Amino acid sequence: MNVSDTEIVNSILMEDGMQPVNEPNQAEVIFINTCSIRENAEERVWNRLKEFKALKKEKEGDLTVGVLGCMAERIRDKIMEKEKLVDLVVGPDAYRDLPKLLADVDDGRKAVNVLLSLEETYADVKPVRTNDNGVSAFVTIMRGCDNMCAFCVVPFTRGRERSRPAESILDELERLSDQGYREVTLLGQNVNSYNDGEHSFADLMYKASQVDPEMRVRFSSPHPKDFPEELLKIISEQPNLCNYIHIPAQSGNDEVLERMRRPYTRQQYLDLVDRMREIIPGVTLSTDIITGFCGETEEEHEDTLSLMARVKYDLAYMFAYSERGRTLAQRKYEDDVPEKVKKRRLSEIIEQQMNIQEELNKKEIGRRHLVLVEGPSKRSDEQLCGRTDTNKMVVFDREDYAKGEYVEVVITDCTSATLMGDPIKKSSIAEFEAEKITA
Repeated sequence: MNVSDTEIVNSILMEDGMQPVNEPNQAEVIFINTCSIRENAEERVWNRLKEFKALKKEKEGDLTVGVLGCMAERIRDKIMEKEKLVDLVVGPDAYRDLPKLLADVDDGRKAVNVLLSLEETYADVKPVRTNDNGVSAFVTIMRGCDNMCAFCVVPFTRGRERSRPAESILDELERLSDQGYREVTLLGQNVNSYNDGEHSFADLMYKASQVDPEMRVRFSSPHPKDFPEELLKIISEQPNLCNYIHIPAQSGNDEVLERMRRPYTRQQYLDLVDRMREIIPGVTLSTDIITGFCGETEEEHEDTLSLMARVKYDLAYMFAYSERGRTLAQRKYEDDVPEKVKKRRLSEIIEQQMNIQEELNKKEIGRRHLVLVEGPSKRSDEQLCGRTDTNKMVVFDREDYAKGEYVEVVITDCTSATLMGDPIKKSSIAEFEAEKITA
């Protein structure tokens, strides 16, 4: 979502006559777009700000430094007054105000706008993508969150839910298709809640699938509490809607889920997973897991391990709990699981998950997949890499294939994170689907 916000900021600043540069020492203005979800994300921001403070000294003050996004409101006083690291602080709903705020800084004033909005969706702003791969793009369909999970600061940093009009989303998808993009990911804190007054999220996904049958569509993130079965059926019917769903569990224990204010039980979550696999054969699943949440016992931790073993996720984002200011958990609970215990539990979860991923990837050997080429692999320019419909990364020999093409690949080997394969031929979604039906 920060990538998507950065593209909105690019558009607003370029409309005002500015241009992006490649290196910090070339810049007159530097913004850090921030995240408050995890403590280590905030630590990286502080370290970068100190680097830019040194750069500003080298440039004898001829540099404006600003903080954008989720950290802006939470730490504005500290970074502006106490640490004196930045010149302006701008929240996620105030990007349109950037030209005025920069003018205030030029006039010698500190500039702040961290007001949250009940209406702002930036629906009329055409994002400018300056650092992407030209193949995959993010499209924000809604902003904010109303769920108020106990551990999460997003409702306080991004405000209440509001949905962008479907027409503006579909217009952006058409522009991306015209520009040659082959894959889009629709973004929201809880996409299931999308509703622009006329369209549900299932409606939007169907309409998105019709924009360009050769452009894949993904989405993130849904919430287990209100996942529409209608959407599962649409995914199973539309070949360009990817057979991959990110469905955050957070914990496998009912008592922990209740403390987290996650309004579903372990069994309800498992029933949803079973229904997904029934309606969409071959669907792959990923999740978010927090270990060491307030009051978590060893038995509750074991329930999370057993949930992960039962579901067998193809990918998991796993974190030790870190307390966030202003959240319900900070106000109501004690962060009482020792760091040493959190780290040990996290290691256990990661080790089990890596074994599950390797086990699942071994089952891919011999299967054929349609891979969307994203570019050269990290290890060699002689190889290309790209993702399957099911969101698995595949590496294969370059031959005469190119970025942005669909290539049919047979899987020959794997690690816990990556599949390796042999390319068969250039293909398309329609052609690959027709061959599957014939076979």
